[in-house]
Amino acid sequence: MRINFKDIIVFENEDYIVINKPPHVATLSERQADKSESILKLAKEYADDAQVCHRLDKETSGALAIAKNPAAYRHLAMQFEHRKVAKRYHAVVNGSHDFDMIQVYLPIAQKRDGTQVVIDRQKGKEAETIFNTIKVYKKHSLVECMPITGRMHQIRIHLTCLKAPIVCDPTYGGEKIFLSEIKKKAFHLKKDTEELPLIQRVALHAHSLTFSLLNEERLTVEAPYPKDFEVLVKQLEKFS
Repeated sequence: MRINFKDIIVFENEDYIVINKPPHVATLSERQADKSESILKLAKEYADDAQVCHRLDKETSGALAIAKNPAAYRHLAMQFEHRKVAKRYHAVVNGSHDFDMIQVYLPIAQKRDGTQVVIDRQKGKEAETIFNTIKVYKKHSLVECMPITGRMHQIRIHLTCLKAPIVCDPTYGGEKIFLSEIKKKAFHLKKDTEELPLIQRVALHAHSLTFSLLNEERLTVEAPYPKDFEVLVKQLEKFS
């Protein structure tokens, strides 16, 4: 299904666009010959000089900043480099956890094939994330994640280090979540039908982004939950 770029914009001025990236869409085209949709491709159709200022994993939804001109891109790139951009993610994780400003400071290295990461105290690059529990359910928790650095899969692996892997993230030990698990009462499926998980991707959403505009005014943009994440949280609320 083709995405209408205008529909996913949550903030726009003459320099920047912040979108609410849908899940399952790559930020950048994965290969030169890749004909599938990417955010960069859609952004360039909308604004000729558009450049994506950071990346979200393909499965991750939420706030993503795009610069509309080279000066805006440089301005935000410097803020990312100097860690002046505040990013807050929401994740649904396995297990009941009460995190209160828990800091994980563990270095991360990419595996040879570049598809996943490991904690590597010798060769890893420094990585830091702060975690706060928003809500505890019976067997799951909704957690706010604040990455200070921006390493690949940083939030995912740091949560696994806290024994709180993200729901539906098998790469880092996160188990699928089923309605039958969280419902207290008997759960009946039609005969010969297989139950599908409540969410079919890593349950991670970039909830807000805070950065300085070219006039140095601080801007915070929030991205509402997409449908799959909203349904997941509502079901957890309902049955907890």
